[in-house]
Amino acid sequence: MEVVDYIPTGPSPEDFLFNADDSVIYVSNEEDSTLSYIDVHEGIVIAEVPTGAEPEGVVASKDGKTIYVASEVADMVHVIDVEAEAVVENIIVGTRPRRFALTPDETELWVSAELSGEIYIIDRESYEILDVIKFLPPGFREVDVTPVDLAISNDGATAYVTLGRANHIAYVDVKTRDILDYVLVGSRAWGLALSRDETKMFVTNGLSDDVTILDVAARRALKSVPVGRVPYGVRIDD
Repeated sequence: MEVVDYIPTGPSPEDFLFNADDSVIYVSNEEDSTLSYIDVHEGIVIAEVPTGAEPEGVVASKDGKTIYVASEVADMVHVIDVEAEAVVENIIVGTRPRRFALTPDETELWVSAELSGEIYIIDRESYEILDVIKFLPPGFREVDVTPVDLAISNDGATAYVTLGRANHIAYVDVKTRDILDYVLVGSRAWGLALSRDETKMFVTNGLSDDVTILDVAARRALKSVPVGRVPYGVRIDD
């Protein structure tokens, strides 16, 4: 593999996503607290939206009209009107929000709050907080629970959450909010991704420098594969 091009962003880019036709990348920039719109073909920033301090996670609605950005320092979720290039709503959540997942019907937005050890569930119509989920896997203290990444199954039944220093993945019933199970992975579970058929899960472990592969249905780790130092995120192209 080789680098074929570079695209400028704002300082300290954290997370990104493409629009529907892959013509624009939206990038959260931690150091200058903005969301950049980048023209992929021209390789230039075409717009910037101010956010709260240290923006990280970004996710978009399926119609591409709305983007949600997590501000780690402001403890907020910013609702951005893509066409207007403006924040239209701010939602207060827990301490240090990091990443998002939308339910398949897009009625709920789930956001991890790393330092308060919680998942906040937001109603996308009213922007009200519907529920807050806390975690405590066996053998760990509350201070160890630092959720970062999350995903929701295509059928909308189950959510999966990495628990950071608690070294586990949590399985959550989306409808009842009950915690179904905890699965032990590597040290400092940060990122996760599901295979296209959702039979496998891949979890990056930042302190053990590996990726754990899980059998999703069996709720068990199959093996861990050594990778580079301090792996954080993971994406699957299958």
